[in-house]
Amino acid sequence: MLKHAGVFSSYADIWLLHGQRTPFVDYNGALAAVSPTDLGIHAARATLASAGIPAGDVGHVFAGNMAQASFDAYMLPRHIALYAGTDLTTPATLTQRVCGTGIELLLQAADRITLGQIALGLCVGAESMSRNPIAAYGHRGGFRLGQVEFKDFLWEALFDPAANVSMGDTAEKLARQYGIPREQVDRFAEASFHRALAAREAGFFDGELCAIDNCMFELAGYQPRRLKLAAGHGRVTTDSHLRPSPYAELARIRPAFGGVQTAGNSSAIVDGAAAALVASGDYRQQHHCAPLARIVAGAVIGVPPEIMGIGPAPAIRRLLQGSGLSLADIDRFEINEAFGAQCLAVMQELGLDHQRVNVNGGAIAIGHPLAASGLRLSITLARELQRCNGRFGIASACIGGGQGIALLLENPACG
Repeated sequence: MLKHAGVFSSYADIWLLHGQRTPFVDYNGALAAVSPTDLGIHAARATLASAGIPAGDVGHVFAGNMAQASFDAYMLPRHIALYAGTDLTTPATLTQRVCGTGIELLLQAADRITLGQIALGLCVGAESMSRNPIAAYGHRGGFRLGQVEFKDFLWEALFDPAANVSMGDTAEKLARQYGIPREQVDRFAEASFHRALAAREAGFFDGELCAIDNCMFELAGYQPRRLKLAAGHGRVTTDSHLRPSPYAELARIRPAFGGVQTAGNSSAIVDGAAAALVASGDYRQQHHCAPLARIVAGAVIGVPPEIMGIGPAPAIRRLLQGSGLSLADIDRFEINEAFGAQCLAVMQELGLDHQRVNVNGGAIAIGHPLAASGLRLSITLARELQRCNGRFGIASACIGGGQGIALLLENPACG
C-alpha cells in the first residue's frame, strides 16, 4: 500500500446511464431568483424523463451543493429526492468536495452499487452563485457597539485562511512556477470560448441541456414548489456566458490578482444544476438501457493548499497508476478550467496536448457552478467519447483547500 497516495477505487460493472444539465447562466441573470433546490429538482426531473427511467427505481439520491443559498437549504437533498418523484422511502444525502463535488457524487453512487446496497443512484449537483448570502457569524448573542460584521459569503469562500491566499492567488503561484505568461493564458481562454461556441453551433450541447422555464413542482400531500425566473427573463435554453472572445479583447482586461489572471480568462461565475443516473450492470441489462459510459475508476488526492490548482495532475497520475493505463491510452480529457493558468500548469505538468483537452470548451466559457461542474465534465466527456469514437476519457478538477479528483470513463462501444 502506497503511503500518502490518496484514495483510488475501481469498478467492474458500473454505468453512467444518462445525464442532463440546465443551461449555465451568468451571475445575477435569469436564474438569480431560483434556489439551488429547485435547480436540482429541475435537472433531476429532466434526466429521469429524458432517460425514460421511473423515479421509483432510484435507490438513493446523492446531492451536492456548496453555499446555503436558500432558507430551506438543510432540506436540499431530501426535497430534490421527493420532488423528483422518488419513493418516500428513498434516502438522500448531501455531499461537498468543493469544485470536485459532482465527480464525488458519481463515485459515491458507484460505491453504494458495488456494496450491493442499491441498483440505481441519482446524482444531482446544484449551485446558485447569485444567491450566496451576505452573512454574519458570531452575532447570535447580540452586537457590541461598533463590532457588527457582515461579509460576502461568495467572496470570502474564495479565500483560504490556512495558506493565506485567495483561489486566484493560487493560480498566480502556478503561473510563476511553470513560467506561464499572460498571453498564453489569454490564448487558452480564447480557445475555450471558440471551442464552446463551435460546439453549440454544431448542436453538441443539445444532447445534455434541458431548457428551464417558470414552472411548478407538485407533490401529492405536500406543498408545491415554484421555480420562477428573474423578472424580465423568459425561457432559458442555452448557456449565457458564451460569446466571441478574441485574444485582442481578452488582452485588454485588467488583471484581477496582479498577474496573469483576469475576469476574461478565469471560470465564469454562473448558476446551474446537473444530474446523472448511475446503475449496476444488472439494472442496465434488465432495463435494456443504452449507457453513456462505463465508470471504470476514480481517484482523489491532497496537494498543498497554496497551489490547489495543480490537483488534477497527481489525481490523474494516481488514477492511471491504479488502472494500469498510460496518458497515451486516454483519448479525451475534461479538466475543469477554474483558472486559465491553473489548467495550463496541469497540462504542462502532465505533458498533455491541448487537442485532447476540453475540446468543446471549458468553464472559462461555459461557467463553473461549483457543485454541478463535476457532473457537467463527466456528462460532456462521455458524450464526446461517443462522438469521437474514443475509448477512454478522464474528467478531473482541482479543489479549493488543496485536493484533486479524477474519474475514468470508458465508451461502451469500445469496451
